[in-house]
Amino acid sequence: MPKRAEPRAPSHATGGARRLGPAVLGLALLLATVVAYGPSLTGGPVWDDDAHLTRPDLRSVDGLKRIWTDVSATQQYYPLLHSAFWLEHRLWGDATLGYHLTNVFLHALAAALFALLWTRLGARGGWLAAGLFALHPVSVESVAWISEQKNTLSAVFYLLAALAFLSFREDRSRRTWVLATAAFLAALLTKSVTATLPAALLVLLWWRSGKLSWRRDVLPLVPWFGLAAGMAAVTVSVERHVVGAAGAEWALGPAERLLVAGRALWFYLGKLAWPLDLVFIYPRWQLDARSLWQWTLPAGALLVLACLWLARRRSRTPIAVALLFAGSLFPALGLFDVYPFRYSFVADHFQYLASMYVFGGVAAGLAVLADRGRGGVTALRAVGCVALPVLGGLTFREAWNYRDAETLYRSILASDAESWFAHHNLAMTLLERGQPEEALPHFEAALRANTKVPEIRIGLGLALSRIGRGDEAIGAYEAALRADPRSADAESSLGDLLRRTGRVEEAILHLERAVALEPRHAAARHNLGLALGQAGRWEDAARELDAALAVRPDRAESWFQRGIVLVNLGRPQDAVDSFRRAVVLDPRDPEAENRLGFAITRAQGRQMVSHGLVRVNGKKVNIASASVRVGDEISFAAKDATGKYVKKNLEMNEGWAVPAWLQADNDNFKGKVLRLPAREDIVVPLSEQLIIELYSK
Repeated sequence: MPKRAEPRAPSHATGGARRLGPAVLGLALLLATVVAYGPSLTGGPVWDDDAHLTRPDLRSVDGLKRIWTDVSATQQYYPLLHSAFWLEHRLWGDATLGYHLTNVFLHALAAALFALLWTRLGARGGWLAAGLFALHPVSVESVAWISEQKNTLSAVFYLLAALAFLSFREDRSRRTWVLATAAFLAALLTKSVTATLPAALLVLLWWRSGKLSWRRDVLPLVPWFGLAAGMAAVTVSVERHVVGAAGAEWALGPAERLLVAGRALWFYLGKLAWPLDLVFIYPRWQLDARSLWQWTLPAGALLVLACLWLARRRSRTPIAVALLFAGSLFPALGLFDVYPFRYSFVADHFQYLASMYVFGGVAAGLAVLADRGRGGVTALRAVGCVALPVLGGLTFREAWNYRDAETLYRSILASDAESWFAHHNLAMTLLERGQPEEALPHFEAALRANTKVPEIRIGLGLALSRIGRGDEAIGAYEAALRADPRSADAESSLGDLLRRTGRVEEAILHLERAVALEPRHAAARHNLGLALGQAGRWEDAARELDAALAVRPDRAESWFQRGIVLVNLGRPQDAVDSFRRAVVLDPRDPEAENRLGFAITRAQGRQMVSHGLVRVNGKKVNIASASVRVGDEISFAAKDATGKYVKKNLEMNEGWAVPAWLQADNDNFKGKVLRLPAREDIVVPLSEQLIIELYSK
């Protein structure tokens, strides 16, 4: 008996969509999506957004070339994604609104393209499926998190490739095949999980006709399978050797990987069916291959697939949807190591593509019910009138968690109070805000939850050092190095603390190790430059600061310190250029501006004093540490060379802000002490607590 082709959608399911038209439905979908994601549109960067958004050293045309030619230039080797970020930075810089709006638009566009694909296949309920996909809260992680533009952008290319391939099957045009292949390649270069598309197309074609033709269906996709395998291999290598998905946290045996795969399938289905208690980072499962109940989950998944396969003669839709769902999830089911497995084996953004097919299956099923009677029509209307607004409301609520990093991490702790990830990242956020006392208990909570992660001890050391507990901070850094002797972050942090406590030679050893472990570690290069400067090795210091700026040209402090080094090397003009860059990058830094005054730096000022070029109340002073009182007048010796030198400095630094406790007479090269400086007038970075500790020993 010949197999029946799946019937096309009757008027109950598609009549409204046909009357409104794709353009109107697409616009309505976009507006609904923007409203649902409204709370996240003004949100700032969270977690690893700073690592994904274009770094300063990649913002030039040469940087764009590096994005394509250097697999280690970006967080992951997705060159088309990072080219998009590069372009977006050109358009709106660091303003996050542009990135959020782009993500929302791409998400709505992907939903509309899926509706067109579903309709093109002769399936039912395409626009209902699009609405479910656009408004379901499980997509919030992919849309509200800027880094996951890799999901939304790759989905657009994925769906364009699928639509183009269906067109190729009809016209057999080489041009259409090339366009479809180009779209698929674009999807791969944006995110490699789209490598599942060739297999998905075969399932879709089998679902549509009940059979596959080698020449018509399979052969044109053979090159796609080759591209998919190649990009998958690159991603696996980059994840392991560049991103760092290697070590004890990824050391899973075959049995444990099967347990993850079976459990993940049910987990993702559960979140689609009941989208409450969504969390940015879910607790990491404890796997036990000897546990019988853990094996019931993969066994149950295989049993369901077998039953659906046996029922395919009655309807191919359930088995097709199941295969599409599981197949699209395949790269994230634990069979391949990816960095997020360090924190959890599951994440909402892992099922972004896979969820579309489930929504398509649900919409098609409701359309079938609508064909069979009034009850089905009622169910279809209930989904459209009740379920979609409810899902949109849940998405709106979930999007609030992405307003800023602190809100996101606290939302994780509300669900899992023992999350070391949330405690650690919340502590780092507080530390960056200058709140080390508030950060400290979160570092300690993270350490109680997980003693094996060196980053926690490094953060703890930073907090301890900033509240004046230097010896404990050194102990925390040393413990981090015992846990991971190859931690460049720990070596850099320890070296910097040793430098600040006067143990310069020890500091240089640790900082040189950090640079050897990670040559492009900007902070380590910067700290090493400072230590070498303290040791009087000015040439070496300049080289390290230049290397730091090659990686982080936006760091004002490195330009500032480079200026100091250049003054000591006798290169005042180059120093002025460095100080100017520091002021441009951080106009709020009064110390950088101070370096652009009568003397380019305090070091230069001390040199002028020691050479007898400075007068206090008309008397020569040659001791740089000499005290002055209120009312004292400071001037320069009446020498032509001195006047020309000071005049040149003033011309180069026109507009310099004079400190409030001084009065300047630039025309006569004089200054007057109006009052003694208050604490807020002291712009030199210092810690009174460290001074007290030093002199109390």
